[in-house]
Amino acid sequence: MPTKGEPKPKSKISASRKLSLKILLLTRAMDDLEAEKVARDEEKVRYLGEKIPPLQMSGLAMVDLQKMCKQLHAKIDVVDEERYDCEAKVIKNYRDIHELKLKVQDLGGKFKKPALRKVRVSADEMMRALLGSKHKSSMDLRGNLKSVKKEDIKQEKELTMEVGDWRKNVEAMSGMEGRKKMFDAAGGGQ
Repeated sequence: MPTKGEPKPKSKISASRKLSLKILLLTRAMDDLEAEKVARDEEKVRYLGEKIPPLQMSGLAMVDLQKMCKQLHAKIDVVDEERYDCEAKVIKNYRDIHELKLKVQDLGGKFKKPALRKVRVSADEMMRALLGSKHKSSMDLRGNLKSVKKEDIKQEKELTMEVGDWRKNVEAMSGMEGRKKMFDAAGGGQ
């Protein structure tokens, strides 16, 4: 197999020879198609000759002709049912073939996933891309966040330090003495 650097080797058959060979192939294919068509027609005539016997209606009474017509109608119904079943099978097979072709395309990797890149986009740019001209107000997401002051953090730490061991507080406040301390702390016993 030639590589990219090497020139493609020239064909050993001349153009006129190629053309004459193509013409010969096409004429041979047309002859084969004609022969297949004739063979199919002969097969059809033979099959119909086997399945449908020649009708003999001469010398039959009216009642016999009516019976023969009913029999023919019954045979036509059977043939129509078979034809319908065959058509349904063919349609189902075509549908299955189509689905399998799609699966083969999917499995063959004909549709390649592009390599995705990481893109940094701000919220405003993203909203502008999604909504277009409808997007007017800017979204300052950081502005909506709750600000935490360092003083609040210090107060929380002091509260946890004061509480300490809860069991000691419960024991100290239990009984009448504890209730008196609570009452005094609330400013009730001045």
